[in-house]
Amino acid sequence: MVAQQTKLSAENKEQDLALAYLRRIMMAPVYDIARETDLSYLPKISAQLNNQVFLKREDQQPVHSFKLRGAYNKLQGLTDEQRKNGVIAASAGNHAQGLALAAKSLGVNATIVMPITTPEIKVNNVRHYGAEVRLIGKSFNEAQQAAIEFVESEQKTFIPPFDDPDVIVGQGTVGKEILQQLADVDVIFVPCGGGGLLAGIAVYVKQIAPNVKVIGVEAEDSACLKAAMDAGKPVDLDNVGLFADGVAVKRIGEHTFDLIYKYCDEVITVSSDEICAAIKETFEQTRVIAEPAGALSLAGINKYVKTSKGNEKLVAILSGANMNFHSLRYVSERCELGEQKEAVFSVTIPEQKGSFRQFCQTLGGRAITEFNYRYSDANKANIFVGIRLSHGAQERQELVNILESSGYQVQDLTDNELAKLHVRYMIGGASKPMVKERLFRFEFPEYPGALENFLNTLGELWNITLFHYRNHGAAFGQVLAGFEVAEDEQAEFFAHLQALGYEWHEETENPAYQAFLSQKSE
Repeated sequence: MVAQQTKLSAENKEQDLALAYLRRIMMAPVYDIARETDLSYLPKISAQLNNQVFLKREDQQPVHSFKLRGAYNKLQGLTDEQRKNGVIAASAGNHAQGLALAAKSLGVNATIVMPITTPEIKVNNVRHYGAEVRLIGKSFNEAQQAAIEFVESEQKTFIPPFDDPDVIVGQGTVGKEILQQLADVDVIFVPCGGGGLLAGIAVYVKQIAPNVKVIGVEAEDSACLKAAMDAGKPVDLDNVGLFADGVAVKRIGEHTFDLIYKYCDEVITVSSDEICAAIKETFEQTRVIAEPAGALSLAGINKYVKTSKGNEKLVAILSGANMNFHSLRYVSERCELGEQKEAVFSVTIPEQKGSFRQFCQTLGGRAITEFNYRYSDANKANIFVGIRLSHGAQERQELVNILESSGYQVQDLTDNELAKLHVRYMIGGASKPMVKERLFRFEFPEYPGALENFLNTLGELWNITLFHYRNHGAAFGQVLAGFEVAEDEQAEFFAHLQALGYEWHEETENPAYQAFLSQKSE
C-alpha cells in the first residue's frame, strides 16, 4: 500500500511538472521580440518521400535561429538587480546571438565569452547586437569555465544555452506554433544538441496531442542523447564531431534529459553526408541555406521514411541558418554521397593501353563524377573513381558485383571518411620504401600558433612524410599526417602524441591509404 501511494505521488508530481511547463509555454512572452515563423509545405520532397513534409522556418527569426526564444524568456524572468548587474554566457554560435539581441531589447548588458577559434563573422554578429565579446580559450569548455569565473568575480547572471527551465519554456513555443498551424500533424522531428528545443517541444506536444510522435534527431558523431538513453542518464561522450557545430554537445542537459526521457518517442542519428544532402534539399525547396544543425530534422525524415508506413504529415524544424560561407565547399562535395546519388571506389585495373576505355565500358553508360590516377606500377594501377547512381545503395552493390565479375579488384570507399576527406585530393603515386611510415588523422584547432605547436611537438623529432590539411570554415580543421617512425621509437612517438593534446586517430591500415598512398615495395 505504501509503495503504491509513493508511486502515485511520484506520478502526480510528474503530471504537475508537465502541466506547469504547458501553462508557462502557453503564456511565454517571447513574442515581444520573436516572431511566429512559417510552416512551409515542401511539395517536391513530399512527392519523393510519399509523405506530406513541412518545414518550420526558424531561420525567419531576427537572429536566424530559434535560440532567441529561450534567451528572451530567461531574461524576462530575472530580478531588477540581476538585470542591473548584467548577464554572461559562453557560446560560439546561435545562443550568443540570441542572448545578445534579447539583452539589447531589454536594456541589459550582456557579455559573451567565445573561444578564440570562433569565426570572425560570428564574433562580429554578436558585437553588432550590442554584446561585449571576450575571446578566451581554444575550446568551448575553456570559454565556459572562464564565463563561470566571471559570474563569481563580476556578480553576473549566467544564462545557460539549454539546461534551464526558463530556456526550455521559451524553446517550447515552437511546438505550440506547430500544433496551431498543423493540428493533424503525425510526427515532429526536432534537432537535438543539449536538448532544450526537443525537451520544450516534447513536453508541450504530449500534453496537448499525445498521439503526435516527437522524434529527436542527432548527428551520429555527437549523439549525446542516444548515449544517455542507452545509459539511462546523461553521460559524457569521449569525442564530439564538429561539422554540425550547433549540436556539438558532449553531454545532454540534466533538466532536458528528464523531459526527453519521458516525452520523446524516438531518437534518430544521421551522418554528416546525410546532413549535407538535407542542406541541399532545403536550398532547392526554399532557397535558404540551412546550417548543418538546422538541417538535422530533414535528414532525420529522410531516414525515417525508409521504414515508415507513408502518407503521414511530417514536420522538420529548420532550427538555424547561420551557415559559415566557407563550409559550403564541404557541403557541395558531400551532399550527393548523402543522397546516395554517388559512390566512390578504389579499383585495380591493368597498366596497359585501352584499360581505361574498357573500364568505362564495363560501367554500362553510368556517368563518372571523378577519376584520379597516377602511374606507380608497371603491371597494375589503382584508380579512385566516383560514379553517378540512380537507384541508391542497391545500385552501388550491383555495381561492385559487376566490376568484380569482370575481373576487377574493387574496394567501396563511399563510407570511408579518410578517402572522402583527404585521399581523393592527394592521389599522386605512393612513396618508396623507407623506415616504417605511420599515418594519423588529427582534428586541428584553428587558432594562431596551432600549426607551430604541432611541428614543435612532433615535426622536429620525426620526419613528416605526408601532410594534408583541409579547413571548411569550422573552429577545427582536418589534418592527415604521415611520420617516419623506427620500431625502437614507437613508445616515445606515442608519448609525444598524447602530449600534443589534439584529437587523433591512426589510419595506417585504412584501405584508402593502402591503395593510393602507402609505400610500395620494389
